[in-house]
Amino acid sequence: MVIKTSRFGLVELKIDDVITFPEGLLGFKDLREFVLLDDPHDDIFAWLQSCELPTVAFPVLEPEIFGHKYSVALNRNDLEGLKLATTESAFFFNIITIPDDPTQMTANIKAPIIINQTAKIARQCVLQDNHLAIKEPIFTKLQSRVVQFPQSTIKSQGRQLDIAVKISDKGSVDQEM
Repeated sequence: MVIKTSRFGLVELKIDDVITFPEGLLGFKDLREFVLLDDPHDDIFAWLQSCELPTVAFPVLEPEIFGHKYSVALNRNDLEGLKLATTESAFFFNIITIPDDPTQMTANIKAPIIINQTAKIARQCVLQDNHLAIKEPIFTKLQSRVVQFPQSTIKSQGRQLDIAVKISDKGSVDQEM
């Protein structure tokens, strides 16, 4: 399967690489098929790329990378939608907003992307915790990670990118496992 992207050009995928969002994403209800891409030239972000609309791709990070650890109890509807009994085996990602001034970068920790990798389904869940921000400032936290671990890239400090499809230098992709 080949998808067209505005950021990476044509990308070859296996059908198993596609993650289905049965309800779409907030603000993008009609887009249901996405793939998580890992660009080796980007030291910070993975990209949640729409398979249906080439111009839609969201930079994402694992919350642990900028110091947030989810301890959530999803409601029954979210768990059923994800075909999960608990969130223990789920993968969490946050959509990042990068304005013109990158020091104002934020993460949406109120509505994470939660992926059931086994079932290849995901959903963006709005969490009921009122302490979670839609625009959590993360630049200083990322900067601190760079200082703490100068020998490794930010995204390599995460644990969940093994589910992402690696983009090779040739424009095609290789599945990392």
